[in-house]
Amino acid sequence: MIDFNDILIEPVVSEKATMLREQNKYVFVVRPDATKIQIKEAVRKLFNVKVLSCTTMNVVGKKKRVRGTSGTTAGYKKAIVRLAQGETIGLFQ
Repeated sequence: MIDFNDILIEPVVSEKATMLREQNKYVFVVRPDATKIQIKEAVRKLFNVKVLSCTTMNVVGKKKRVRGTSGTTAGYKKAIVRLAQGETIGLFQ
């Protein structure tokens, strides 16, 4: 069983994620093996909010070259969580 503190790795702070907050959507980097149900439960229990939906996506690492050697950056899993009207997460304020 995965602990709820381990599912959410970090919040995403970007211009696009900030614009999504106006629609009551919050973006998190999550564990690659976490399911949508686990993510919804983790957000509900950690922040005491009502979660309506959860969308997940796998972000593929980008190809990079350093001094002639090619490689890729690490990929990660991202979740967009939509909250009920009037609910907010104080972490983003």
